[in-house]
Amino acid sequence: MSDPTVTDGPTGTGEPGDRWGGSVSAAVPEAGIPPTEPPPPEEGTAGATFVQRGDRIFRFLATGSGAFVVALIGAIGLFLLIQAVPPLLQNNANFLTSRQFEAGDPNNLHFGILDLLLVTVEVSIFALVLAMPVGLGIALFLTQYAPAKVARPFGYLVDLLAAVPSIIFGLWGLFVLAPAIQPFALWLQNTLGWFFLFSPGNVQIAGATVFTAGIVLAVMILPIITAISREVFQRTPRTQIEAALALGATKWEVVRMTVWPFGRAGYVSASMLGLGRALGETIALMIILAATPAIFTGSLFDGGATFASKIALSFAELNNNLSAGAFIAAGLVLFVLTFLVNAAARWVIGRSGAKA
Repeated sequence: MSDPTVTDGPTGTGEPGDRWGGSVSAAVPEAGIPPTEPPPPEEGTAGATFVQRGDRIFRFLATGSGAFVVALIGAIGLFLLIQAVPPLLQNNANFLTSRQFEAGDPNNLHFGILDLLLVTVEVSIFALVLAMPVGLGIALFLTQYAPAKVARPFGYLVDLLAAVPSIIFGLWGLFVLAPAIQPFALWLQNTLGWFFLFSPGNVQIAGATVFTAGIVLAVMILPIITAISREVFQRTPRTQIEAALALGATKWEVVRMTVWPFGRAGYVSASMLGLGRALGETIALMIILAATPAIFTGSLFDGGATFASKIALSFAELNNNLSAGAFIAAGLVLFVLTFLVNAAARWVIGRSGAKA
C-alpha cells in the first residue's frame, strides 16, 4: 500500500505535500526562503506619470518665480539707469560731491547728491542704533521671560505699530514728540555741543531735525526687528535650553549661551531689513525734516532732506524729462545704496553663521 500522505497525480513526483506533482512555486518561510517581491511599476504607468508631471510643474513654477524676481529688479535698475543718463550728461555740477540740487530749469541743471546721501545715511543709522537694542530686549523678554498670557497680547501690541500709517507717525513726531524732547535736545547741545553730532543745528523750526526724525524712524522699524527676532529666538532647540538649565545655568546664562548664538544671524537679518525700511521712508520724514538751504554739517540737530523726501517734495515740479531724470538719478543712488546694504547684511549673516 502507498503512503496516504503521498498523492500521485498524472505528472506527480510522489513528493509529500506536492498534490499535483509539480515543484513548489511559493516561497516557504520555514525554509528560510524570502518571499518574492512584486516587480516595481513600470515608468509608463499612470501614477508615475502623474508624479513626474507634478514635479516638473512645481519645479517650473519655483524656478520661474525666482527668475521673475531677479528680472524685475534688473528691469527697475535698467529703467533708472536709462532715465538718469541724459540729465547726468547735461549736469553742470558734480553729481557725487555737489551739495546743490537745482533741477527745475532743464537748460541749467545743477544737482548733486552729497547732502541727500549724508542725511539719508545719518538718520537711518541713528534710527537703527536706537531700535536695535530695544528690539532685542523686547524679543528676549517675550520669548524667555514673559509668561504666555502676557507675551501674546504684548507681542500683538508691538506688531500693531507696523499698521500705523507713515503720515500719522510724521504728525505725531512733529507736533507731539518734538516739543516733548526739546529740553533734552537743548541739554545735549549745551553739554556735548563740542562734538559735531550734538552741535547746534542749522534750522529755525524747533524739533524739525534729524534727531526727531531718527527717533520717529526708530519707532517705525521697531516692529520689523522685534517680530523677526522673536520668531527666531522662539525656535531655539528646547533640548539645549533644558540642558543648560540642568547644568545650573541662570536665565541670563541660558540666553547668552544658547538663545543668542542660535538667533544671532536672524537678529542681524532683521536689523538690516529695518535699515532698508529706514532708507526708503518718505512721508514721515517729509513732514518732520525742515528743508533748509544751509549746508548739512552732520549734526543731529540739522535739517535737510533724504533721497525719498526730496523726490516727494519736488514731484510737482517734474514737468520735463530732464528735470525728472535728475531726481531719477537720485533714486538710482538710493537703489544702489539699498542693494549694498542687503549685500552687507548677507555677508554679516554668513560670518555669524560660520562662527556659531
